[in-house]
Amino acid sequence: MQPIQLVFLFAAALILWAAFMMVTRSNLVHAALFLIVALFGVAVFFVLLEAGFLAVLQVLVYIGAIAILMIFAVMLTRGDVIEEEIVNRGFGWALMLAALFCFGLIILVGQWPGVNEAAPRIVESRDLIQELGVQMFAPEGYVLPVEVASVLLLGAIIGALVVARPQKKEK
Repeated sequence: MQPIQLVFLFAAALILWAAFMMVTRSNLVHAALFLIVALFGVAVFFVLLEAGFLAVLQVLVYIGAIAILMIFAVMLTRGDVIEEEIVNRGFGWALMLAALFCFGLIILVGQWPGVNEAAPRIVESRDLIQELGVQMFAPEGYVLPVEVASVLLLGAIIGALVVARPQKKEK
């Protein structure tokens, strides 16, 4: 087994573990920290795919901005809330359904004819970052989804500030 395959397997296991820990935590701050670990594993995948720009973007935008914003929002809005034990009666059913879905997905991917083929090499003469920028911000590209995401993030920030602001007491 080659070292790059070991790194891939380690990153995949890390992402799966962090995702499982994230959805099973009752403390929202701990869940957000496990989200950061899972997103870091995705950045490792980008590095393995030799997409350094996307790896840096993953770390800066998702880990550095969105996950930290979530942590601040949770910390600002849940000041004096007492932690209670949350009991979910459907956890066993959800686990069984998730395992069945995962097994079915493994079977479907195993039957796909392209699963054993290597990805084509990227031609070095192309400027991939420029192509990515054109696709993201050109009117015929993905400019609308990018702008919608920015408005949603702005709305989340404003909502967190409104919820966290102390209420004025009426006299």
